[in-house]
Amino acid sequence: MSTAIHWFRRDLRITDNTALAAAAAAHDQVVPVYIVSEWKAEHRWCGAPRQAFLCGCLDSLARNLEAKGGRLIIRQGRADAVLKKLVQQTEAEAIYFNRDPDPFGRAMEERLTKIARDLGIRLHPYKDIALHERNEVLTGGGSPFKVFTPYAKAWLKLDKPEPTRAISKLSTPPHIASDPLPTLHTWKLVGEAAILEPGEAAARKRLGCFLDGPIFHYQTRRDLPAEEGTSRLSQDLRHGTLSIREVYAKCARAAEKAPAAHQRNIGIFINELIWREFYLQVLWHWPQVLDHEFQEDCRRLKWRDYWRPEKKDGGQDYQRWCRGETGFPIVDAGMRQLAATGFMHNRVRMIVAMFLTKDLHVWWMHGESWFMRHLVDGEIASNNGGWQWSASTGTDAAPYFRIQNPWSQSKRFDPEGAYIKRWVPELRDVPAGQLCAPPKEGEALARDYPLPMVDHARERDVALEMFR
Repeated sequence: MSTAIHWFRRDLRITDNTALAAAAAAHDQVVPVYIVSEWKAEHRWCGAPRQAFLCGCLDSLARNLEAKGGRLIIRQGRADAVLKKLVQQTEAEAIYFNRDPDPFGRAMEERLTKIARDLGIRLHPYKDIALHERNEVLTGGGSPFKVFTPYAKAWLKLDKPEPTRAISKLSTPPHIASDPLPTLHTWKLVGEAAILEPGEAAARKRLGCFLDGPIFHYQTRRDLPAEEGTSRLSQDLRHGTLSIREVYAKCARAAEKAPAAHQRNIGIFINELIWREFYLQVLWHWPQVLDHEFQEDCRRLKWRDYWRPEKKDGGQDYQRWCRGETGFPIVDAGMRQLAATGFMHNRVRMIVAMFLTKDLHVWWMHGESWFMRHLVDGEIASNNGGWQWSASTGTDAAPYFRIQNPWSQSKRFDPEGAYIKRWVPELRDVPAGQLCAPPKEGEALARDYPLPMVDHARERDVALEMFR
């Protein structure tokens, strides 16, 4: 009997899983394995909400595989060493996996190529997490795009792969030892965020609910944090409990049947899917963005040198931002939503990121790391792209002179204060209009709520001078 290993990574599903389907079709037996990372609590991208969601997804995946006759094998360690040992234990003749776009996964795939050559087995890597990856979307001159709009136009012209069904059956050798499913303790983490339900079935239900109504009002409601106007699918695409092919195909079918006004809303949502792939492509071609500003000139910015002299402890300001105690209601609401749920509305992500970088003049990498440790949907490509956009250092970045005012942003996107009052209960009795403008000097918005920690107008001038 021929045996293959399927290495689960960011594809925690049995439906429309490219590599898993190929392994099941070509071999009598498949050993599905998930390798738990050796990251621990101190890692800059390791946090309880996303790892808790991962644990739930693995539990769901294990049950789904069992229903098809298979069994999920859990191992922990460095992937190349674990897979080498598993090949020797199972006498597998091939390893199947879906490619990873980040530089760490890419380096592991290169090491695995050497191991496969030494062991005399075959590797079968597949495209799965993106509709178009790596070098598929290039300029007419054959170079990668640095600007989103021409990238999106080129992306839309390409044929899209169709989704496939779930595997019908799977046979896993019964004698393969497995570690138990991981828990937060595995990574030395603790947490109590009220995260969304994990797993493939829950992800598909979220997609169905979005396509039943919210997508048809996406343009007008997606920027309102008090409303349920977004898809809430980002964590499902991050962990692969949904395939991007299924999401795109169902959106495209919905657009075919919808009136023109609804088609526009669906198109705007698809544009967000393109942003995701654009940032994946940026990370593929310029992996240095994880440690440096995309724009080389911006690497000379001296963030800490521009903190005002009276701020003796910039770290203390950063901690107030982390705790949601800045005295800027929309900023604090976002940070507290993140702490409580592992999620922050995308419009608010932009507001709090620009506040940290332009009002507090803190290096964007500190905020990027905080988000990755607390977001259930933490995706290093999109998170990095979003932070560099807000810091005016990345590709397609916000021009440095366009600095969002947290007070006017509140007025525009949360005029009734519903979002703010939900997450900052100290302000629940404050009239909505007072949440959209700085309070009079020395007068707090509420007894238990701090004064604004900075003067936005003054810090805006500091930021402008810093970039000039």
